[in-house]
Amino acid sequence: MFSEWKSDLKSSLVVFLVALPLCLGIALASNAPMSAGLFAGIIGGIVVGALSGSHVGVSGPAAGLTVIVLNGITQLGSFEIFASAIFLAGLFQILFGFIRGGMIGNFFPTAVVRGMLAAIGLILIIKQYPNALGLINGGGVQYGIVIISLFSLGIMLFWEKMAYRGLKFFKLVPGALIAVACSIIINALYQTYFPSLALGSQYLVQMPFHGGLSEIFSMVRLPDFTHIFDGAVVQIALTIAIVASIETLLCVDAADKIDPDKRVTSKDRELLAQGVGNAISGLVGGLPITAVIVRTSANIEAGNKTKLSAILHGVWLITCVALIPGILNMIPLASLACVLLLVGYKLCKPMHFMQMKNRGADQLLIFCTTIIAILATDLLKGIFVGIVVALFFELNKLTRQPFTISHENDHSVIEFTKNVAFFHKPQIQKAIDSAPNGKKIKIRGMKNVKVHIDVHELIIEHKNVEID
Repeated sequence: MFSEWKSDLKSSLVVFLVALPLCLGIALASNAPMSAGLFAGIIGGIVVGALSGSHVGVSGPAAGLTVIVLNGITQLGSFEIFASAIFLAGLFQILFGFIRGGMIGNFFPTAVVRGMLAAIGLILIIKQYPNALGLINGGGVQYGIVIISLFSLGIMLFWEKMAYRGLKFFKLVPGALIAVACSIIINALYQTYFPSLALGSQYLVQMPFHGGLSEIFSMVRLPDFTHIFDGAVVQIALTIAIVASIETLLCVDAADKIDPDKRVTSKDRELLAQGVGNAISGLVGGLPITAVIVRTSANIEAGNKTKLSAILHGVWLITCVALIPGILNMIPLASLACVLLLVGYKLCKPMHFMQMKNRGADQLLIFCTTIIAILATDLLKGIFVGIVVALFFELNKLTRQPFTISHENDHSVIEFTKNVAFFHKPQIQKAIDSAPNGKKIKIRGMKNVKVHIDVHELIIEHKNVEID
């Protein structure tokens, strides 16, 4: 692991620069303490990074879980009770790993997964645009905040354009971090030259400590285990475990495909690592953790070689929080909201709808149904609805008539064109019964397809049927 430390050191710094604004932004979107996002990033880097079998994967708080966290905290009434649900979710994931649950990722239709991501994107946009406009605490639009938001979005879009053109500097340094840094400078200029536009503390990150490891430890939010067996807590824990596991498994698949060394990650070991990470995150008051494709992609792009880079990025996070929390408290919430607005747009941009349309009308319907169901209910129920719709279409395909009927002289011909399952039995029974009285029925193609034993018995036991 240490043989490629130079490459891993460089890539760890890049991942750290990507992770820092995302940890804070996701905590903001989740209505959780800012420290919760940072704790999750630190644990995702150091603990999960050390236990994971992936050499390129990076874990931490994920935008995909913000809706669950936001609704969970509201439903349970306190972050401490919600932290016990995160701990329990970690135990569920450990169980998934031991029972080889890594295979569950293979059973989720692509249209449902993409619908889930698009719905998350829409929810992020809906939840974050008030912060981008300063529409919080019942106030009107804050023009100083609007300027910061437009500037932040402009920088990130420009940065992405330059990175897309292959310019190395723009690929290595994340635009989100530059946008956050510029927003701090703009507010400082407001305070000096345009005090009427300056942002009050309610519009800035408010980290409740001033530095040092001792203060970090003092911000640990111990879970309230008195409600851990309540139905609502168990349901939320199971939701977190399932959704976090799905996101992780999807990320592992994607990361293995873009790993230059084409290494294969054990999905069961990954679930165990994520479970331990979430159990610890719940114990210290952190957010739920998953493997995250944005940070993983940045890690690979920066040239990492081993999982040391993921571990080191967690070290840089805790070092930053310990040494320069004052700078973190200067960050406008609007700039973090813009980071999440851009993430949300990428998850639900029109191109994804066109891709689903190109895959077929049924796929587009499954995709849109999943989105609407999630927006109308919650993430887990919405995914369930999407899967039910997907199963309906698959069953409809399977139940299509597996044979053709033709007529030759004094007999009818039933010719099998594909495998025959049990649920085709009523169709075949109807075809046989519909033959004119006294006419023989010839069955063709049975040697070329698989026929369910019940259907086979129906055919051979009928007195007017001949197998050709």
